[in-house]
Amino acid sequence: MGFAMGGRGRPVAEVDTALSSGLKNRHVTMISIAGVIGAGLFVGSSAAIATAGPAVLISYAFAGLLVVLVMRMLGEMAAAQPDSGSFSTYADRAIGRWAGFSVGWLYWWFWVLVIPLEATAAATILNSWIPAVAQWVWALAITLALTATNLFNVAKYGEFEFWFALLKVVAIIAFIAIGVLAVLGLLPGSDVSGASRLFDQGGFLPNGIGAVVAAVLTTMFSFMGTEIVTIAAAESEKPAEQIGRATRSVIWRISVFYLASILIVVALVPWNSPALAEAGSYQAALQVMGVPGAKAIVDVVVLVAVASCLNSALYTASRMIYSLGRRGQAPSAVMRTTADGVPRVAVLASTAIGFLVVIANYLVPEAVFTTLLATSGAIALLVYLVVAVSQLRLRAKLEQEGAHMPVRMWAYPWLTWAVVIVIPVMLIYMATRESSRFDLAMTALIAVVVVVIGIVTSRRGRRSADLHLDDTRADRSDRV
Repeated sequence: MGFAMGGRGRPVAEVDTALSSGLKNRHVTMISIAGVIGAGLFVGSSAAIATAGPAVLISYAFAGLLVVLVMRMLGEMAAAQPDSGSFSTYADRAIGRWAGFSVGWLYWWFWVLVIPLEATAAATILNSWIPAVAQWVWALAITLALTATNLFNVAKYGEFEFWFALLKVVAIIAFIAIGVLAVLGLLPGSDVSGASRLFDQGGFLPNGIGAVVAAVLTTMFSFMGTEIVTIAAAESEKPAEQIGRATRSVIWRISVFYLASILIVVALVPWNSPALAEAGSYQAALQVMGVPGAKAIVDVVVLVAVASCLNSALYTASRMIYSLGRRGQAPSAVMRTTADGVPRVAVLASTAIGFLVVIANYLVPEAVFTTLLATSGAIALLVYLVVAVSQLRLRAKLEQEGAHMPVRMWAYPWLTWAVVIVIPVMLIYMATRESSRFDLAMTALIAVVVVVIGIVTSRRGRRSADLHLDDTRADRSDRV
């Protein structure tokens, strides 16, 4: 691959590279609060509701519990050793260079593919407002605009994300407040009250427990992005403190933003209502509550959520490939930073791939684009599995080294082992479902390719390091 490989985790030629620590406490706090809020919550949750009915609450609770445990494990490692490479770096230290290489590149690929998805979603909304401008023009324009925010110093990214996140949080809190009034029969103009929808359309579990398990797969991917705070915090003034605070608050964030808001939706909208598929869960609920301009409100909120997700996708992808470069597992050019500590080459490299996929979305056959997206279908579960295995191994090393650990995993190692067992079970279940089998197969294919490359490059790096060590020893012997 042409990477500059040196000793373990170090490139051969050191380049003057350093990220800044420009993120303020309020930036990291808001990024951590809103990191789990994407367009999938406002629109995509309707698919999970249609699958499991009101029992989708169990699906969200289970998926949320899994994410809470993974975040606690990741928080333990990140608070003790903050790093912009996050779990990729910890996999490198705990499992081996090939593991850090593999999960780092797979995670980078996941976020690069998020760019065209979110750009297209934003373009669809903007095109509906101003049809005269073609959808592909909107997609490229918004990608360019948010690339610019990532090329400024990290404080600018933090500021943009702060306001994006704040608007999302305000929107969800307002939705929950209005929904509670509707459920209690106190909302003027609303023709619904109570929570009878939880039981009057075939019961709480209309499609059986199998549907609940199937919905877990859909809901699981809604939470991807929670881990971004452990990457962003590495560029803050007090990374360990920020990571500890963020991972401790993940429980109430998931409880409020996901469980409470989805409870409002299934309490007011019949789970089998066509409106869920046509308008999305939030819009359907607002229409049932009689809120005027429901579509316009949701469009604005989704546009903000999409812009936020695209902004974070560019940031996360660039920091991951930057970290890979620092460890000699990506081209050395991605390590270069500006005077403000921005890894400009890493940002542009990630954006370039994102641009190509955005263009491909409009030029190549739909089957090609669908296949590309399928390659990231199970990456979230692979990342979570690597986090669990890394924490299982790294915890012992940290304790032996006497490292300060402000965050500790609960009931270690039992809960960690539970996650290690549950995730492969979920992957096996994906293989049994026709709707997810193709995604799993494509993800497995790209994962195998990346792992093989990781093993080969790791062996070459180790061999180069050994040869360098032998040359050094020979040189010393000659001198003697």
